[in-house]
Amino acid sequence: MIYIARHGESDWNREGRYQGQRESHLTEVGIAQARALADALADSEITRIIASPLARCVDTARPLTERLGLSLEQDRDLIEIAHGAWEGRLRADIVREDPEALRTWREHPERARFEGGETLADVERRWLAFVARLGRADNVAIVTHDVLVRVAILTAMHRPLARLWEPRVLNGGYAAFRGGGSWELLEECADEHLRGLAVDTATQAL
Repeated sequence: MIYIARHGESDWNREGRYQGQRESHLTEVGIAQARALADALADSEITRIIASPLARCVDTARPLTERLGLSLEQDRDLIEIAHGAWEGRLRADIVREDPEALRTWREHPERARFEGGETLADVERRWLAFVARLGRADNVAIVTHDVLVRVAILTAMHRPLARLWEPRVLNGGYAAFRGGGSWELLEECADEHLRGLAVDTATQAL
């Protein structure tokens, strides 16, 4: 099994601020979500834990590494999409100052190109490079970001990037796959462990 989790709630998630590849840190709720994720995966026979090097992912993975006595691997191909000029800005500001680009991102994400940032195709290339290095590995937990979880799901289901916003992705939730030569999605968003801890992603700058 391969588990791909989104990091716990960060302070910029809570503020509705675009994070991209900038650093932000877990809120108290995000820390609790990380602990709940560790509880949920503690009996999953995980042998490797790999995370994006950004602090919000490293700190989400840490309770699981401590619980299982494993070292944390980091891979830059798991980093969030580069939102370029949007990074550090509130979604409300983007709505007012860059409405056409935001409309493209929300309605036709496969066409979006962030000034000074990346496209979804760039992210997909990074993800596929990571999967190729991972090979036929199994019993792996991966802690990454919203867009990466979505791309992983779409890729496994052979769906186009235009459907980016269809998968359900939550802070501290995870998607479960059967690994091997080709990945099979078993569960899109496991979230039972988040009872009382789930946050509304509709308010976030995604």
